[in-house]
Amino acid sequence: MSKKATKKDIEFIKEHFIAKYGDAVTELEYSNDYELLIAIILSAQCTDKRVNIISPALFKKYPDTLSLSIASLIEVKELLNTCSFFNNKAKNIIKMAISVEEEHEGQIPHEIKKLIKLAGVGNKTAKVFMIEADGANLMAVDTHVFRVAHRLGLAQGKTVEQIEEQLVKKLKDDLHIFHQAMVLFGRYVCKAVNPQCEDCPLAPVCKSKGRYSVNGD
Repeated sequence: MSKKATKKDIEFIKEHFIAKYGDAVTELEYSNDYELLIAIILSAQCTDKRVNIISPALFKKYPDTLSLSIASLIEVKELLNTCSFFNNKAKNIIKMAISVEEEHEGQIPHEIKKLIKLAGVGNKTAKVFMIEADGANLMAVDTHVFRVAHRLGLAQGKTVEQIEEQLVKKLKDDLHIFHQAMVLFGRYVCKAVNPQCEDCPLAPVCKSKGRYSVNGD
């Protein structure tokens, strides 16, 4: 088990993340709430790069929840067929659109409780949406956040729920910044395989430096 970050370590990490990623936003491409929510749903176990390749054609053919709610499942599947789990995702985004039309007058809700009732939207997806759309003080834990939290000693939990709880307790404020920071830091610096430990600005406080240089997690 990696060592826990000290209060001094945490302040060092927070200062770096705010300085480096304070203005960072998602790498998913979207122009409104509808496109954002769908992009997040599609990004589950799929890269943002792939979603950005797929989504323009989808959004062009179905520009809102009304058009998507009456879409042909076969046609939606064809547009998503290079995305992981495209069969389920196609079904879910159509169901999501129907619910938004019937229950929310065609507007994507901005409440966690309402969002997680939509097809394809779990706790993480809802929080990522709120973080990006509203800058909400929430923490969403994906594979990058989970890995970075462990390596930096910010959390020792074994489940997403435990990691989220520990990060919220330790980081407290500006959680939207830290979520995005940890995602990007994990994606490009603290990678699962061959992390850039030698050039990492957080190496002085890292609890796992060099341990993952060959085989990753």
